Amino acid sequence: MHIKWFNMSVNVRSRCSQVHHDMNAPLSHYFIYTGHNSYLTGNQLSSDCSDIPIIKALQIGVRVIELDMWPNSSKDDVDILHGRTLTAPVSLIKCLRSIKEYAFVASPYPVIITLEDHLTSDLQAKVAKMVIEVFGDILYYPKSKHRQEFPSPEALKGRVILSTKPPKEYLESKVGTMKDRDIGPQFSEGENEEAAWGREVPDIQDEMQSANKQEDDLLCTQRDVEEDDEQKMCQHHPLEYKHLITIKAGKPKGAIVDALKSDPEKVRRLSLSEQELAKVAACHGTRIVSFTHKNLLRIYPKGTRFNSSNYNPFLGWVHGAQMVAFNMQGHGRSLWLMHGFYRANGGCGYVKKPDFMMQTCPDGNVFDPEADLPVKKTLKVHGCVLSLSSPKFINKFATGCQVKVYMGDGWQSDFKQTHFDTYSPPDFYAKVGIAGVPSDSVMRKTRAVEDSWVPVWEEEFVFPLTVPEIALLRVEVHEYDVSEDDFGGQTVLPVSELRPGIRTVPLFDQKGLKFKSVKLLMRFEFV
Repeated sequence: MHIKWFNMSVNVRSRCSQVHHDMNAPLSHYFIYTGHNSYLTGNQLSSDCSDIPIIKALQIGVRVIELDMWPNSSKDDVDILHGRTLTAPVSLIKCLRSIKEYAFVASPYPVIITLEDHLTSDLQAKVAKMVIEVFGDILYYPKSKHRQEFPSPEALKGRVILSTKPPKEYLESKVGTMKDRDIGPQFSEGENEEAAWGREVPDIQDEMQSANKQEDDLLCTQRDVEEDDEQKMCQHHPLEYKHLITIKAGKPKGAIVDALKSDPEKVRRLSLSEQELAKVAACHGTRIVSFTHKNLLRIYPKGTRFNSSNYNPFLGWVHGAQMVAFNMQGHGRSLWLMHGFYRANGGCGYVKKPDFMMQTCPDGNVFDPEADLPVKKTLKVHGCVLSLSSPKFINKFATGCQVKVYMGDGWQSDFKQTHFDTYSPPDFYAKVGIAGVPSDSVMRKTRAVEDSWVPVWEEEFVFPLTVPEIALLRVEVHEYDVSEDDFGGQTVLPVSELRPGIRTVPLFDQKGLKFKSVKLLMRFEFV
């Protein structure tokens, strides 16, 4: 009976494979698929810089590309590289041309280029000329100096926009950037390139508690230069470059926590490292959520991630951060979550935030990621019941969901007969769980089915969860081994997008590439 379903065309798809979210709200209302150091081919210290990772990112739907601009060796042109490292540069013009060619192959919605600017004023003028010549009419830039709200993805369809701090004089760096100041010891004991993808996704509450215990008080750290000083330094800079910036990344003077104050007269983008966010979120989580109602918040990996690993993206998402920037050239469970999250809304790279994350109650309260939330929805994985809940902001009449895992197949076609065990068929087990807000995140596993290329599990688990709107269903398959278990596939699916019925669910490898044949037979029901 199970084999019959595998032969039918019932491949898993989201409830709508096309864009189905309202795309007419301001950009601050959306989670946006965001890359970090998008030009790097490997690690953060010595890998080559290239336009190839940029192309690959755009091909999977990434909408935010980061470029670090530095003067070339002769100081007469602009290179893209990770500053003060051994990374080999690539020219800015090559990156811009590739962005134009591939910007809209996966999604028609806007591409945002975030620029880290380390240039002199004459090179800034050269950048402005390059950008205008390469992008032409598809380049969008504001007519007014300040905006009280960002334009919508729909209004920016097919356009490219720039985001950076207002230009200031290029300084031979006596003081490092925030990226540099994050840098500490390279690796903890036992950490290496392979370990980066193999670890479980860290719990965000643990991350916040750890950050809060640090002796250095990031909440009181002075942020770059003061706004008044920036304005003074901008007086002699080319107007063409300054006017091309649609999303200004200004930072007010004072402590980080002061940067979370919204200005009713203008909107902006703020960037924080994962460590800074965890530190602020430990005490001021609701202030972060409130800030992201109108402004954009970008989170980037801490400086010690030299191997291009990533953090738990929910650290940013649960606090409303729109741009959770990831090293797309890396691998690992955190990146699997990122790819799975943006399978929602037709894979267009923009996922609308749940309404409750954008609301302010009459008493002034906003969504609190730390609050105890009532049970809302039940998700069952072959008797595996996941109770999903929400705060008072969320629709109380949402239905529940049941998921059944019947079996798996396809490994015999995609792997050599001796890949898992030399002398016997593999012993597969499945890990099933949810990624989401802290109270929701958990993983369970089935028993190992011995000596079978076509395992049948049919086990039951119960997962109490709280916010189904942003929850992700995680599935991994491993092969049991006495020494070290082998990897057999993984997938991550947005809970809110699951369609009811029996589905074949394709699995992906560690790099996120889909296997040709490996799949699971699952059933999704909403109750």
